[in-house]
Amino acid sequence: MVFLTPFFLIGLLAALIPIAIHLIRREKPPKVMFSTIRFLKKTSKKLILFQHLSQILLLLLRSAVIVLLVIAFARPLINQSVARLLDADPQSAVILLDLSMSMRYGDSFERAKDEVSVLLDRMSQGDEVALVGFSQSAQIVSELNADLESVRSGLNGIAEAGFGVTRYIPNLQLADQILEESRYENRAIYLVSDFQEADLDSFEDDWKLAPGTAFFGIDVGAEVSRNLTLTDVRSPEQLLEDAVEQDILVRVRSTGTSYLAKGEVSLIVDGQMVDRAQVDLGDRSEEVITFSTAFESEGAHIGEVRVTGDDFDDDNSYFFTVEVLPKIEVLTINGEASDNWFDDEGHWFSLAVAGAAESPFELETVSPDDFSESAVIGIDVLVLLNVGDLNNQQTSIIVDYVKNGGALLIAPGDRITPELFNMQFQEITPAALEEQEMVDDYSVIADFDRRHPIMRPLETDWSARFQRHWRLMPNAEANVVMQFDNSDPALMEREVGEGKVILFASAMDLEWNNLPLQGLFLPFIHETLRHLVQPELKQRAYSVGDTFSLDISGEAGLVNARNPRGEEITFANENYVVEAALPGFIEANVDGEITLFAINPDSGESNFSRTPVENLFDSIINPDTNPVKSRETQNAQLASELERSQRIWWWILCLVMGLILVESLIANRTYR
Repeated sequence: MVFLTPFFLIGLLAALIPIAIHLIRREKPPKVMFSTIRFLKKTSKKLILFQHLSQILLLLLRSAVIVLLVIAFARPLINQSVARLLDADPQSAVILLDLSMSMRYGDSFERAKDEVSVLLDRMSQGDEVALVGFSQSAQIVSELNADLESVRSGLNGIAEAGFGVTRYIPNLQLADQILEESRYENRAIYLVSDFQEADLDSFEDDWKLAPGTAFFGIDVGAEVSRNLTLTDVRSPEQLLEDAVEQDILVRVRSTGTSYLAKGEVSLIVDGQMVDRAQVDLGDRSEEVITFSTAFESEGAHIGEVRVTGDDFDDDNSYFFTVEVLPKIEVLTINGEASDNWFDDEGHWFSLAVAGAAESPFELETVSPDDFSESAVIGIDVLVLLNVGDLNNQQTSIIVDYVKNGGALLIAPGDRITPELFNMQFQEITPAALEEQEMVDDYSVIADFDRRHPIMRPLETDWSARFQRHWRLMPNAEANVVMQFDNSDPALMEREVGEGKVILFASAMDLEWNNLPLQGLFLPFIHETLRHLVQPELKQRAYSVGDTFSLDISGEAGLVNARNPRGEEITFANENYVVEAALPGFIEANVDGEITLFAINPDSGESNFSRTPVENLFDSIINPDTNPVKSRETQNAQLASELERSQRIWWWILCLVMGLILVESLIANRTYR
């Protein structure tokens, strides 16, 4: 037996009323003195017993009338109805649980887990459920499963929300695909989230849920939020030793639903508080704060910008690293020195390398006659400017220097003898010199490798004009970096042993070209020298959710690493690839050298502006899907249909009327 309106069963307590009245009226008869009791002795004992039994029967009839009335109002159904009612339409459901960083605000995530638990309680025997935790990607906690307790166990295993970014559409598409393999036609997706507005722009107008798939959004977001966010921090990635103070720009914004105007921002370098500043947005949307600090010692420095004064601590820090490099020691052998600066081969080169007050280079110049083995000790780059009269011993010094890891830049001019140059430097030169190319008008740089580290920062047209240049015969081991418009190589590179050699096909003065007068000359020289000495600057700052390799060289033999919580990272691949999951610093020990990677959450996830569930519903629901009815509504409709065919309550009321008539008859005869 099942009752459609079980609330009325409380009325069963009214059945105690006749019993209470019977007990109250049952008074002990008083003692009365009679002169004689011979008439009482003649009273029939059967009559007394009959009246006693009649009173008990009346009591039972009256209680039964009340009980039957209550049962009639509770609308009973027989047991066969229960199975039909509960198993009439089993459901396949996917529950999407938002695990993005915004769910860490207040008690949003705890309320989300409670809502999922309530959903599981409402599921019926036979329903199949999948639980998917998501942010920018999905974490399938439980596949479609009819064992609801295992799904609940998976839910309990999620301790907290993460730091990822909210992505609705990819995960709704995943849920839709999961339901394609479901057993039942009754399909539904339950999305438990704070419904951030930030991801609404990613909605695809042409994508909808499969026809017939129902969607239910459960909003657990905080109605009021107070948050200050570091939307942008600009800091240098690499500096030179003894560099002047650097500006660090910090952009602060109020991103909660309740406007927050005041706070405090601090700059921390290598664990020490450097400076702090007050934030006063007033009626502005954001404020830019400038900190100035110096990174003096050589090596890696870690920095943190921290904001305080709001109700959300998880996005209050921004992490960065600064690498301080020593100056590059450059030795130039000037093959055509002159007292007249205009005719001096090394004049324009020295202006580019050491002309600025804060140059990243230390430049020393020697003549070919003064060059010896001691000259290359401690230098980073050796530059040959139109040097054509070196002896074999000096040449051997240069060749050995390169093979042992040295860097060499060659710019040949009119003092070079091709045969001698090719013989002396054939082991290391990127190309052999053939002859000088004389151009009637001029040549220009027509093509270059835009992916090369030298060329990548110089994304612009080359307007320099070349009247003369050397025609080169490339070595098989060399790479062409730049070409003239007649397809002759203009810049070539070759790796020799542990060293590197770059050959420029023209001179670096005004005798053969006007390159020194171009704005590109200085950055071209700087990028070339840096490329010869310093490894290419590798990315050291990432956002939560990014995937990258801790082996920045690509050749590491052993890498050990710890995440921002100090927990050891276990690698599932040979390339030491990790996915950033927590803000802070990943500390990697790469072949004995410590490398730090700064990880920051996406600032967009700190925006707590929300959207109504109806907006998402309208965006994804398929127009061919009928209006969704809840399981409670469906059960109520089915119950009404079953009740119309049974009408048990009608027969109970008929029985009540019969009992009332019997009660009246017995009552009249008993108390007459």
